[in-house]
Amino acid sequence: MGALIQGCYGLTGNYVLAIILFTLLTKVILFPVALWTQRNSIRMVALTPELDRLKADHFGDSEAIAEGTQALYKREHYHPLASTVPLIIQLVLLVGVIGAVRTLLAGTDSVLAVTPSVMGGAALLMPMAAGVSALILGLAQNRLNPLQREQTKAGQWSTNALSIAISLALGAFVPVGVGVYWICSNLFTILQQVILNEVLPAKKYVDYEALAAAKAELAKLNALSAGISREDKKRERADYKRFFHVVNKHLVFYSESSGFYKYFQDVIEYLLENSNVTIHYITSDPKDQIFGIAKAQPRIRPYYIGEKRLITLFMKMDADMVVMTVPDLENMYLKRSYVRKDVEYVYMFHAMVSTHMIYRKGSFDHYDTVFCVGPHHEREIRETEKLYGLPPKNLVAFGYPLLDRLIEQNSHVRRGDIPQVLIAPSHQEGNIMDSCLEGILDAVTGRGWRIVVRPHPQYVRRNAARIGMLKEKYAARPDVLFETDFSGNDSIYASDVMITDWSGISLEYSFTTGRPCVFIDTPMKVLNPEYTRYASVPMQIDLRDKIGVSLAPGAVAGIADIIEDMLSGKLLPPEEVRAITQRYVYNIGTSSQVGGQYIIDAFQKRQKAR
Repeated sequence: MGALIQGCYGLTGNYVLAIILFTLLTKVILFPVALWTQRNSIRMVALTPELDRLKADHFGDSEAIAEGTQALYKREHYHPLASTVPLIIQLVLLVGVIGAVRTLLAGTDSVLAVTPSVMGGAALLMPMAAGVSALILGLAQNRLNPLQREQTKAGQWSTNALSIAISLALGAFVPVGVGVYWICSNLFTILQQVILNEVLPAKKYVDYEALAAAKAELAKLNALSAGISREDKKRERADYKRFFHVVNKHLVFYSESSGFYKYFQDVIEYLLENSNVTIHYITSDPKDQIFGIAKAQPRIRPYYIGEKRLITLFMKMDADMVVMTVPDLENMYLKRSYVRKDVEYVYMFHAMVSTHMIYRKGSFDHYDTVFCVGPHHEREIRETEKLYGLPPKNLVAFGYPLLDRLIEQNSHVRRGDIPQVLIAPSHQEGNIMDSCLEGILDAVTGRGWRIVVRPHPQYVRRNAARIGMLKEKYAARPDVLFETDFSGNDSIYASDVMITDWSGISLEYSFTTGRPCVFIDTPMKVLNPEYTRYASVPMQIDLRDKIGVSLAPGAVAGIADIIEDMLSGKLLPPEEVRAITQRYVYNIGTSSQVGGQYIIDAFQKRQKAR
């Protein structure tokens, strides 16, 4: 190193210029190594989407992630330690430069031989300059370096902070000449990176769309545990441990939140009355009503498991049967058990709508058994199996226990003294609230009816300002009420007519009360564009003109006349709607017995087989 710096001094006659020239020469000589590093970085970025998908697929299972990562590196002939080679070279160069500068400038009065920490004063500007150069390099690499650009902000700044700390230390405790080398090396690295990006551009080798999608999916998973209190985390760990300490678990229910218990309630009550099975009930809601219910019913064992830890729990599931209302098993975060291949996964619907339009493609493909609400579910799932070559599922002619309970409760609902019209929109784009609500209200107010506007809870969360503006606008109208408290359903089933768009509540309303709906033809919610391949027409389309009347958003001025005909019984009287209900829903009044008995029979068959 000393000889090379001395040669540069012979060309320049100045040690500062000699060190600058020496630094530039090292960058030129080692450019092939830099090019190799660039290629290695691009390979790592190109592998990142697959690595992120691996982390998402095995989220929470560190062993599976580590094994998958090693297999991927082996397949691609990539070794992560390769990235340390440039660092080792840089350290060797640095040690050589320190020794060379001390040897060459020993005994001279050159400022380059001064150590700032010893001299103090103006010499301390050197560590500051070295730190600034490291900061500039870090900011540049955050934008220019293919690998560093894909780091998180926290990762980028931790890398930069380490580089700045090293630079400050070098600038303070080695001769000024070495500091000059370090500053020049940092600044020349920026120029080198620009050249590398031209010679070997990352965009030629990296699918940045796939990278962004995989990163977003992983970010969603990492955000699942955000907002959980310390107490709930402690409780979750204890419940997780307690769940796996129980051996020979037969039946597990999983509920996303307290509101989903109503879909399981009747079947659970039947099981408690007609069997001795213990029900293990997992919920991702720490305030789920199941914890209160379990205090009075010792055969219900509740567990609070947050969504993040739930992913690992599902991977290690060791029960005979799992009943849930979550579609997309295996396709999204929740996977079938890696521990037991004989777990029977049962899907129970939380809406009566069809399976092939507003659910994603493949939403039910990985369930073993589906509790069908009516013939439409059975028909659609069999058609799906035929279209995509899937093995046949076990389909149970089940029904909809919530509907049974609503019908019973509705028989006790007190009707008002004046007709009530309920406006209950969905929350999808272009819904009634955003397209024609004010036109509807202009048409139906002042008719002697009570008008209740009950927006979807999701819409209320996202559009608080608009809800406030509407309440203020209609505050002087005593016949208009905006309902944003969703704790009860009395306003729904006490209404004489419902106005909605594509909300699934329309089916529950009409099938419960026997009363009709007015449908506004806002844009449909379509999560599976391939629904048009099916011969089966989605229930929400098929029933639209059987239990109601459809109107375009631009035709709502005439809605009051339609409501008048519905209220008088001239249009869609209750007996017609009830007859339709019988054709579309299995086992009205007895669905909980059908579902509960299926579960009991399934366990008896397993017992005999064992």
